[in-house]
Amino acid sequence: MSTVAFMTLGCKVNQFETETMEGLFKRAGYTIGKFDEPADAYVINTCSVTSLGDRKSRQIIRRAHRENPDAVIAVCGCYAQTAPEAIQSIEGVSVVLGTKERSRIVEYVEQAMREKTQVVNVTDVMQAKTFEDIPLYDMPERTRAFLKIEDGCENFCSYCIIPYARGPVKSRKPIHIREEAEKLVKAGFREIVLTGIHLGAYGRDLAPIALADGTMRKITLADACREVLAVGGLKRLRLGSLESLELSPELFELIRTDERFCAHLHLPLQAGSDQVLHDMNRHYDTAEFARLIENVEREVPGIAVSTDIIVGFPGETEELFADGLAFVERMNFSRMHVFPYSRRSGTPAAKRKDQIPEPVKKERVHRMQALADRKAREFHEQFLGRTMRVLFETTKDGITDGLTDNYIRVYTDSPVTSGELYEVHIEKLYKDGVWGQVV
Repeated sequence: MSTVAFMTLGCKVNQFETETMEGLFKRAGYTIGKFDEPADAYVINTCSVTSLGDRKSRQIIRRAHRENPDAVIAVCGCYAQTAPEAIQSIEGVSVVLGTKERSRIVEYVEQAMREKTQVVNVTDVMQAKTFEDIPLYDMPERTRAFLKIEDGCENFCSYCIIPYARGPVKSRKPIHIREEAEKLVKAGFREIVLTGIHLGAYGRDLAPIALADGTMRKITLADACREVLAVGGLKRLRLGSLESLELSPELFELIRTDERFCAHLHLPLQAGSDQVLHDMNRHYDTAEFARLIENVEREVPGIAVSTDIIVGFPGETEELFADGLAFVERMNFSRMHVFPYSRRSGTPAAKRKDQIPEPVKKERVHRMQALADRKAREFHEQFLGRTMRVLFETTKDGITDGLTDNYIRVYTDSPVTSGELYEVHIEKLYKDGVWGQVV
């Protein structure tokens, strides 16, 4: 029996796609091995959001070749899509796929094994119009299950390579979303997280549905949520990253009225300066973003809003960066992911002459991250003394951690079972979250 090992870089969408490929190999009779051990084949699902992702992808490919020079190494994902020639030239690479054709990866790996030749199938992703619907044939070993319902992005932010790697918006059909959700709940998952490259664009490419009065209505993310919430036995539904402008009244209604809908939204701000937002080709300004967040907090009290921030974008002066710090200071973010701007060849921002020096970007990351850490503590402090429901996940050295519905990580030494929900009294700040005892 052949052994295949996987390595995933990047986002939750990549993680989900790796899990679907693992299922395809298991179905074909393969054993899933560990990546740092000899295997007959290695599958590397790459990321290209930053130059660091590209570099890590190359390092991991070379590592797999050193582990077993005779193994078939299959490389797929965003970096393989945007730079297939660079991947092909790395010693040991046998299969190169992009962000399509993953449903045939077993076939391509076996072809490379049989013919001792390099197999390359990287097609024009801009011509991809339908969602690559690969069922989950094997269940991941986690308490939360990610369910990909959308692929592609058409926003073309000036710094981002992803639209070129993923192509236009492609949505999973609602009936298939429910079928996958039913499988996940039946397998014992308590929480499902809906993911996508541009999740809020879900449904734009699908045919509208006819209403009882004869009118037509577009399918939206709210419809996908209703499909999952209709599954009996589901305890929690959480959304992946959304654009703030895509928060619809229907979505608010579901979050507010269905207790299974997690009170947590990840809404990328990217910059707290109107000038920088304009240069990034983001389609809002800080005032509009602030109004949207105020509406979110009014509609769903206690909701957690996390965000992404990019610092050191081309042309970001010290004054513009200070504007960003001041804006973030006014917001009640529960968590912030801070990134230095990464120059991506082929994007408009990469062509600009006013690039920020690396030492300046590094220093700004530290300042923004210090603010992010303080904002997270302030958010957590609001819940000290309260009792909250926690879905526990992993145990190490007698301490188990898990998440509240508003994405606060809770640690405890109370006897609990991973994958189960408990009422927990929150006592104090601890590590990146809080400490509590089961009620």
